[in-house]
Amino acid sequence: MTKQEKVDFVINTLNTLYPQIPIPLDHKDPYTLLIAVLLSAQCTDVRVNKITPLLFAQADTPYDMIKMSVEEIKDIIRPCGLSPMKSKGIHGLSHILIEKHEGLVPQSFEALEALPAVGHKTASVVMSQAFGVPAFPVDTHIHRLMYRWNLTNGKNVTQTEKDAKRLFRENTWNDLHLQMIWYGREYSPARGWDLNKDIITKTIGRASVLRDYEKVKK
Repeated sequence: MTKQEKVDFVINTLNTLYPQIPIPLDHKDPYTLLIAVLLSAQCTDVRVNKITPLLFAQADTPYDMIKMSVEEIKDIIRPCGLSPMKSKGIHGLSHILIEKHEGLVPQSFEALEALPAVGHKTASVVMSQAFGVPAFPVDTHIHRLMYRWNLTNGKNVTQTEKDAKRLFRENTWNDLHLQMIWYGREYSPARGWDLNKDIITKTIGRASVLRDYEKVKK
């Protein structure tokens, strides 16, 4: 297969498997999405979705969030991990949203990445899922799949994002990154991986990845 044929195969397979694409993190607006994505760093989406209702019952706007103390936020979000850093970030960014953005989540990468505890991936998710701006947030699943599919060298997520944006048409990014996350979880996980169920890797996978898989299975 040519590189373009591989790209088309990926898109067609994912569209067949995921014609309707669920959003992994529960939220009701850009602010609650921003907080949920921030909490998801080094934490599963399932756990975040259990914690955010508890937090949002107390505060689901920046105005309510700054009425809470950092300690109160930390106590609620503790199960998500990294709670000292995340609670300061949530409290700090809520202040900034009020002071600089009239209480609204800004609709630019630059403004989002200037907020405490908000990195490029978090900003990309918010821009994509809250505002519909083309973005390609790369998480561990996408990084793993792009390497297994021989579509990137896998050196770092920055390079993976560049390669994804170069290979896939911009109008596919917002759906595609979510489809890839679901596919990685269901068919091509890091652990307990069954290549026979992973039709994409089995068809277009990097030769060294396929060889290593067979060695382990022997």
